[in-house]
Order: sequence, then structure tokens, then C-alpha cells
Amino acid sequence: MGQLPKSVTITDDTMREGLQIESADIPVSEKLRLLDALGETGAKVISIGSYAHPKWTPQMACIDEIAERFVPKPGVRYTAAIFNQIGFERADRWYPKLDVRQRRIGTHVELCDTFARRNYNATQAQQIERIPAAIERARAGGAESGAVAIGNPFGSNFEGPFTLEQRLDLLALMIDRWHQAGLPVTRCSIIEAMGWNMPHTVRETIVAIRERWPEITDFHCHLHNTRGASVASYYEALKLGVREFDTSIGGMGGCPYCGNGRAAGHVPTEDFVDFCHELGIETGYKLDKLIEAAWIAEEVVGHPLWGHVSKAGPRPRGEDDLYPRQMPFVETLEEASHFRKGSPVYAGQRSPWRPDAALYQ
Repeated sequence: MGQLPKSVTITDDTMREGLQIESADIPVSEKLRLLDALGETGAKVISIGSYAHPKWTPQMACIDEIAERFVPKPGVRYTAAIFNQIGFERADRWYPKLDVRQRRIGTHVELCDTFARRNYNATQAQQIERIPAAIERARAGGAESGAVAIGNPFGSNFEGPFTLEQRLDLLALMIDRWHQAGLPVTRCSIIEAMGWNMPHTVRETIVAIRERWPEITDFHCHLHNTRGASVASYYEALKLGVREFDTSIGGMGGCPYCGNGRAAGHVPTEDFVDFCHELGIETGYKLDKLIEAAWIAEEVVGHPLWGHVSKAGPRPRGEDDLYPRQMPFVETLEEASHFRKGSPVYAGQRSPWRPDAALYQ
């Protein structure tokens, strides 16, 4: 196993990734309640939403109202997804409360042309044509190195699986353009919406990138959990020293352009934070606050979410946290919430054991 990082940066993407696939009728007051809860979790970076066109993403039509009304928590950098100069100018109105200035200008090309057309209203070729302009913006902004992002690199619901060679060829195209402009590339984002990631493909991709371009030292992963493999894929990335990841409370998320909707999901923030803590990796998050935020999120969206730790609780390591040996049957999710609500939630359940206290000494 490789050297695990001592700490990681986990960007909580609930307000953007999560709410973009939920009902557009959720009141702003409820979104603000969720954002406030997320701010109490110890998160270092929180995205409050995206400056997307409301025709296609009506869930984000209220983004400016949220930006105006939310109360920032100390120590948290609040940001938002922006897709063009208009979006940047709208978001930048709220600086420094909302900070999109720290975003690193890079080049992003989809390996799946169909997804590029469906999600970005542009062909892959058009994305490639825009690379020089993006590099020039980065240079004008004082960038001393470049960043590349490859979209849906492992496979497509519309075009099938992609090979490592295809991934490297597309990355080479972008990286060569940066080199021609006199800038080294030091960062690579692996961004996937359709859930084709698997641990071995994530590993082989990162290893191959490092071997071919050793100057790339910073990696960022955003992998949807459509087929349940993303935590395992993140683990492979961790073992390779990757330190930046995106997650969402309760695994809430999905893309309307992929064909899976809410089923695409995301890596639950509370699950990945618990996973990292068990490995001795510092995240800055408070797990109990994440669990509370996950329950609030379910109230806000009006249906169960897909996280595990928020339902079953963390491992009861402390003596005061261990379950009573005479605990009766626990069957329902409500009864399982005893770790946060106490024994009344399972009161009256049947017990198969003799009430002999000596058995439990």
C-alpha cells in the first residue's frame, strides 16, 4: 500500500451537486437551514450552488438570494460553480462572503462527446477549440502553472467504456497546449458524472499520469457513486496520496443529463469522513455534526438519502458508546437511530434473552 496522506481536503458539494437533482420547489429558507447546518460540520470548503441557467437547472434559480441571505461560518470558504464570465460576475458581487476568485483557471474537456453536447451544449471539438482562450485567461491572471480536468474518463452510458490510452491521449492534447504556452501542468482533476469508475481504473490512470508527467503532483477526484464503487475508488486514490475529494451529504447528487438521475448519487460526506478518520487521516470535519446535517438534509428534500454512517452511527469505540448487552431487537431505521436519540426509540421491542443480569457481567 502506498503512503496515505496525513490530511485531506473534502469539499462538500451538497448545495450544488445534491440540490441540483432535487425538487426545484424546496423553499429558500429550507436550503439556508441546510447550508447553516453544513457550516457547523467543520468543512473547510462549501459550494453554495451553481450559477447555471435557470431554464436547465431551475433548482439554482435562487442562487443569488442564497448568496445574499446566508450567514458565513468562521473558517469556511464558501464558493460556487461558475461556467462563464457572466456567472463569475454574478458570483463575484458577493465577495468576500462568496469567494470564486481562488478558483484555478484550467482546461476541461469531456472524453464523452455525447455528454459534452448534453451537459455543456458544446461538442468535444468545441471544448478543445476553447483551450487556448482558457490558457490565455490563466496567464493574464498571473498563473505560473496549468491545471487540466478530464470529464467522464472511464466510460459513458451513451458511448461505452473508454481505454487508458484514450484518457492519456486527451490529457496529452491539453497538456501539450499548456507547454506550448510556456506553462507546466501541475494539477489534474478526474471528474466523473456517470459512475463508471472502478478502483483499478482509477489506480492505473493516476499511476500512468504520474509516470508520463511527473510534474503533476496535485490530483482532485469527483466520482459519482452510481454503481456503488466510489468509496473504493477514493481509497485507491488515497493510497496514491491524492488529497482533494468532492462529496455530498447522504450521497445526494446526480446529473439529469446522464440517464440515471438521483440514482447516480455521490460519495456520502459522512461516510467518507468516517472512512478517513478510521485510517487516521485528518479531515477537519466533526462527524456528529455531519450526521445531524444528514438528517436535516432528509427533512429538507423529503425522502431518505443513501448515507450509511448517518443511519447506523459510527463505530462505538468509547466505553460509554458501546451498546448495552441487554439491548432488545433493533430492526427499523428509527430504532437504529438509538446512537443519537437514545434507548426510547427501541423501547418495547422483544428480547430473546433471559433477564439474568449475571449473563452480562
